[in-house]
Amino acid sequence: MALRKLVAGNWKMNGSLASLVELDLILAAAQAHPSVDVAVCPPFTLIAPAVARVPALAVGAQDCHGQSKGAHTGCVSTAMLVEVGARLVIVGHSERRADQHETDAEVQAKAAAAISAGMVAIVCVGETEADRDAGRAMAVVESQLDGSIPRDGTGATLVVAYEPVWAIGTGRTPSTGDVADMHAAIRARLAGLIGGEGARVRILYGGSVKPDNARELLAVADVDGALVGGASLTAAQFVPIIEGAVAASG
Repeated sequence: MALRKLVAGNWKMNGSLASLVELDLILAAAQAHPSVDVAVCPPFTLIAPAVARVPALAVGAQDCHGQSKGAHTGCVSTAMLVEVGARLVIVGHSERRADQHETDAEVQAKAAAAISAGMVAIVCVGETEADRDAGRAMAVVESQLDGSIPRDGTGATLVVAYEPVWAIGTGRTPSTGDVADMHAAIRARLAGLIGGEGARVRILYGGSVKPDNARELLAVADVDGALVGGASLTAAQFVPIIEGAVAASG
């Protein structure tokens, strides 16, 4: 079943009020290509001004807390995100799993909180270079899925992003065959976890997606879009990836 492609930009800890001008051209591209969904996830401080500037563009967050409120200094709840206009949230990104030592259980709690709040949860999974070299890539990803996916997730509320950790920001990408194999394994695991809805969950590829490789990657079976890092910071880089998704959609 061909799913509608989603191209989501993760600005990470980059951007400023001045850089929101880039969203004007990104929105224009999204509106020019309505067959593809487009979203941008800036830092927390830019969510509200981004929504105010381009209300027609889906704006999301890069993290949330699993609890609705409480003594969690520096954290942000899904209710807070919804209040400022965020529609989706990335959880379990490899950088947070590594730098903030997030566990699968914490990621699952965050995803469940997002879904309960009416947001779309983008759950990230992916192996390190050591995992891949040791032949553990699929086992690692399947284990992350088992621990991170809320069992009430549906195609409307859940997205999975596969990001080979060793490819993020390095310019390296796995072969299209490797991507196809991993996405097929993720699809099968989703079916086991959430039944028929597993066929409706979009699986994004993330890991050095650029204008020059986007179309090829997005044409791979079970690649239903892309989670884009550095290339999403400017319209000059991000718009060609959106166009690549359109071309790959046929």
